[in-house]
Amino acid sequence: MLWVKIFHIFFVISWFAGIFYLPRLFVNHATNKLGEKHKMLCGMEHRLLKMMDFTLVFVLISGVGFLYLMSSGFEGYYFQSLWIHLKLSLVAVLIMYHFWCKQIHKKFLLGTETHSHKWFRVFNELPVFVLLAILYLVIVKPI
Repeated sequence: MLWVKIFHIFFVISWFAGIFYLPRLFVNHATNKLGEKHKMLCGMEHRLLKMMDFTLVFVLISGVGFLYLMSSGFEGYYFQSLWIHLKLSLVAVLIMYHFWCKQIHKKFLLGTETHSHKWFRVFNELPVFVLLAILYLVIVKPI
């Protein structure tokens, strides 16, 4: 069980590296929508999204496995607590954010992205608050 937890934490950290970095690339991309910088940023975003997709798959596999082992099945203790349902809901929000980022990247590729670099600076901060809430729920288990 410890190895499953280690792998889960590893893949979560790897996924979050992308979740935090990709919107920073969008900030730069919003001011460089043409030319060589545009092509370079498209390539960087594409490669980062491939890594993020890979790590997301293993976040989910290791997370489900760890939850199953910790709860002794899917009817166990953890599923009796509200905090785990809140945490899983926040994970779903992060997954939606991940796919929102993929859509933004596609818009940059097509030249149809209209948001400003200021908008992307705010967009970049959203997962920080979700991560903070998840950490609180996992560590404190308040409800």
